[in-house]
Amino acid sequence: MLTLDKLQQTGKKATRDGFGAGLKAAGDKHDNIIMLTADLRGSMKSEDFINAYPDRFIQCGISEANMMGVAAGLATAGKIPMTTTFANFSTGRVYDQIRQSIAYSDKNVKICASHAGLTLGEDGATHQILEDIGMMRMLPGMTVINPCDYNQTKAAVQAIAEHHGPVYLRFGRPSWPIFIPEGQKFEIGKALHLNEGSDVSIFATGHLVWYAVEAARQLEKEGISVDLINIHTIKPLDEAAVIASAKKTGAVVSCEEHNKYGGLGSAIAECLSKNQPTRQEFVATDDTFGESGTAEQLLDKYGLGIKDIVAAAKKVVAAKRS
Repeated sequence: MLTLDKLQQTGKKATRDGFGAGLKAAGDKHDNIIMLTADLRGSMKSEDFINAYPDRFIQCGISEANMMGVAAGLATAGKIPMTTTFANFSTGRVYDQIRQSIAYSDKNVKICASHAGLTLGEDGATHQILEDIGMMRMLPGMTVINPCDYNQTKAAVQAIAEHHGPVYLRFGRPSWPIFIPEGQKFEIGKALHLNEGSDVSIFATGHLVWYAVEAARQLEKEGISVDLINIHTIKPLDEAAVIASAKKTGAVVSCEEHNKYGGLGSAIAECLSKNQPTRQEFVATDDTFGESGTAEQLLDKYGLGIKDIVAAAKKVVAAKRS
């Protein structure tokens, strides 16, 4: 098992860089992978794949809905299409096409979505989608994955290439700490236990996993034992891991770069309300849109910082003990 001592920053790269590396590795293994993009080949860090396999790349232009239709057709023909654009355009702009042409018929399409959440930064609220996880987890049969760093994103891409069925893979724009060991097994639907603890369970996804690691270090110094779990797959949720941890600690914090409605926190609350009712605090955006700013400024302003995770953990532990 991993521990806080083993989770050390080894560098910084964007999770979208991990996508590009994973795409090339998956393409080397699967000659039926086709990459499609909506005029964002550079932003998606896909040049290595395109240079190696130019005949397996389709430039759809700024026509995202059409891209989803093309992907559905390719899947029908036995290909593994991976669509690429920003998360806002991968979901909000094309939800009808995803529902009707991909999810409804269980097409083997991988929807790869970058620049998700507040950490998109200066592009502002119109591009900072904070509702996408909720939208996608509501679609029957859709797998929803939100990896936390370069290494995990690279592994996730290779895992979804092996998985049959529609997948939503969410990742981001900014350079971010690399801390998951290279070669760490990625199993769809299986949570990754990062630290064993007994006072509070912290479940985190995406960029906020690193912040949760840093918060756990601070809490441990203050005598609060943290059971820290990386939920990279939000659907299907690893309910067994969630229930076991909540039963052990009796106090839960969920952390995500997403609206408090419909995302990881909601999925955990749904699970626990049926199986192990537990006090829970939500570190998430409070039913709001974002704005322009640096990633760090926005995470701090919207209550997604390290200090916010620490405060949530202390609050739920105090409530448990009262």
